[in-house]
Amino acid sequence: MPAPLLWLGAGVIAMLAGTKYSNGKKLEQSVSRLPGNSDEKVKPINGAVVTCGIYGLFEHTGIWVDGNILELKGNGLIRGISPNRFLQERSGDEIYVACGGNNTPLIQAGTADRAVSQLFSYSEYDVIKNNCHKFVWQCISGESNPLTRFSELNQKLAERFDTTIHWHPIDE
Repeated sequence: MPAPLLWLGAGVIAMLAGTKYSNGKKLEQSVSRLPGNSDEKVKPINGAVVTCGIYGLFEHTGIWVDGNILELKGNGLIRGISPNRFLQERSGDEIYVACGGNNTPLIQAGTADRAVSQLFSYSEYDVIKNNCHKFVWQCISGESNPLTRFSELNQKLAERFDTTIHWHPIDE
């Protein structure tokens, strides 16, 4: 009986390693500087995409508006919170902003307005089908395409803005 469990465990590990490898390859093509790889601080502006780490395994994203961050919370509430609250109960101690090669935040017209229009509404949260990355992309593009991973959001951002993404710590 232990042998099938061993093979199952090995299969799961191989699958996770493959996912991590392909996720990393996507990031290499669309991101020049990952969060934490730059010390140059950038002041976020309305409509900017921001992120922070979650226990070193995941990233949480939101939209910067008037000194707050609009996010899709895990209970489905779309809310605006302070930068300090955005970091609370997460492992990251920095918030990063998505920039182009010239180190200015990437802004799509209408992003902040689309995010604000959804404030205090509920969206059935699902870690795979309806998460913070989908919310952010919906605010940027107006499209409701499912995005599961941070790497997919980076790829979409790189395509939309025709640049590689540079994540810089915010300068408040």
